[in-house]
Amino acid sequence: MTNSTNPFPLPTEIGTVPGAENWADMYAYFTRVQPEDDGRFWFYNSMHFPEPMSAFDMITAEAAYHAMGAYVSRVFTFPTAKGIDYRCINGRIYITANTVTDPAEIERRLALFQERAGHYYENWDDIYGQWEKRMGQLIKDMTAIKIPALDDIEDEAVVKEARGITQNHYVREAFHRVMDNYSIMWQHHFEMLMLGYGAYVVFFQFCKQAFPEITDQTVARMVAGIDVLMFRPDDELKKLAKLAVELGLDDIFTDDGNPDVILPAVKAKGDAGKQWLDALAESRDPWFNISTGDGFYHWERSWNDDLSVPLSALPHYIELVRQGNSLERPTEQLRMERDRIVKEYRDLLGSDDERTAFDQMLAICHLVFPYVEDHKFYCEHWLTTVFFNKIRDFGKLLKSQGVIEDADDIFHMHHTEVNLTLGNVMNAWAAGSEPVNKDYWPPIIAERRRMIEVLKTWPAPPAIGPMPDNIEDPALQMLWGITTETLHSWAAPRVENANELKGYAASPGVVEGVAKVLRSINDFGEIKEGDILVAPITHPSWSPLFSKISAAVSDIGGTMSHMAIVAREYGMPAVVGTGEATKRIQNGQRLRVDGDRGVVTILE
Repeated sequence: MTNSTNPFPLPTEIGTVPGAENWADMYAYFTRVQPEDDGRFWFYNSMHFPEPMSAFDMITAEAAYHAMGAYVSRVFTFPTAKGIDYRCINGRIYITANTVTDPAEIERRLALFQERAGHYYENWDDIYGQWEKRMGQLIKDMTAIKIPALDDIEDEAVVKEARGITQNHYVREAFHRVMDNYSIMWQHHFEMLMLGYGAYVVFFQFCKQAFPEITDQTVARMVAGIDVLMFRPDDELKKLAKLAVELGLDDIFTDDGNPDVILPAVKAKGDAGKQWLDALAESRDPWFNISTGDGFYHWERSWNDDLSVPLSALPHYIELVRQGNSLERPTEQLRMERDRIVKEYRDLLGSDDERTAFDQMLAICHLVFPYVEDHKFYCEHWLTTVFFNKIRDFGKLLKSQGVIEDADDIFHMHHTEVNLTLGNVMNAWAAGSEPVNKDYWPPIIAERRRMIEVLKTWPAPPAIGPMPDNIEDPALQMLWGITTETLHSWAAPRVENANELKGYAASPGVVEGVAKVLRSINDFGEIKEGDILVAPITHPSWSPLFSKISAAVSDIGGTMSHMAIVAREYGMPAVVGTGEATKRIQNGQRLRVDGDRGVVTILE
């Protein structure tokens, strides 16, 4: 339903999905729509939260927005921006930005921002070094947390060492430590990230003003060719593929990547097998702690949790090695092209002051850009992998006490409900009795699991609330691909059977090929050499696909989204932010991807 003057429904106009009327009971009361929300514009954050949220997974939004808003609004006092408000509607996350419009307040915040942000930019390498140590220690601390088993009788050391604390106390203490460490991770996550984006936004705006005809892609290419940690897991796979060929083990690896078959077969090859397995062990710690998604859902397991994912990527790399093809990204070529573009536009500037400003802003972008990607490995992937597995251990404890039927059932409980349920278990263990009302959770969890499946069928509108006259937020444009033009395309009825989709020209070049629509890492095996990848978004663990495909197309994203960055680093055309590529394009259709103009043409 929409009102007569607005193309998007108001938040309070959105009804429940039939069959999931009680969905809101899974989430905290403060995530629900309020009457005053009708006066604000919201958009669906499908980049980070593309699926309905299970009750526990809502912590990934809660902790993230707590931290993000604090750094933008309270720590670095961005002049025109505060934090993000979010609402959960039918299990989906909608967000809106809080802006500062009063000129006097903008001026006050600007003075603070320049001083505080300047301190970070001037000392970036040192602060980043400290940041890496803090994150490394946080991951070690999270990994070391032990979840008590609640044995029948306490260890005698409790008595003989006069410890004075029993097992059941440590149950909830461990849970609080896991949750607190996860919250701290998000604080660290945003400590430098928004400054990284801020540096690029300032440079982006300067270029747009100085060179009115410059494209978003051209600005982005001025910071291409920079090594980042998020490529390291893929590089480790390439190294393992080369070693497999060198050791004569290449015929063992199969497209299904079944570790139960492959690893014993490698081990049976004696010294050569041992050498390869030792190399695998080195790669796994830490580089296989990479989520198959973006780290916001418990069911997105890491490569270490499911070795079939990285192992299934090896046959393609092995074949490239056999053929004598390079597995390297064209980094040096990108840097040469980057330097050419930089010189070309720098020479167009009319004064030494402008050139000095250009040089300084670009230097800061090159300084901060690695962090903009590197933090993901430490935060959303490595630590988050440990976090969700620790929560699974609490699920195993609750299962052992007969409170839930499966360890993963814990993810259908809100974290506050988990805390209460652990209290029930702690008391029962101390009293020598059964947990109270052991049958309480199984039917609730079954119902919530069923509702999540129903909520998946809801066609979530891309935006809700009153449509703004214009939306010129560079961050929204670069990350999500949302502009005034985007909103109008969402609002206007689509022409049926149109053969063109428009998006952002994310990476240059023109390619024709066969479309392969992927929504999950489970579909990787369907990709053939030279296919064009069409996906809602891509994740870092999808990087191995980029050595196989010829072009990439996404529903959402701007010129600094993950797909855009990876496509540029692999030197292939990409169009992002098309809005509905996965809906309009079918597997097997032939496409032309024009990464120079941002146009995808369905040829048949």
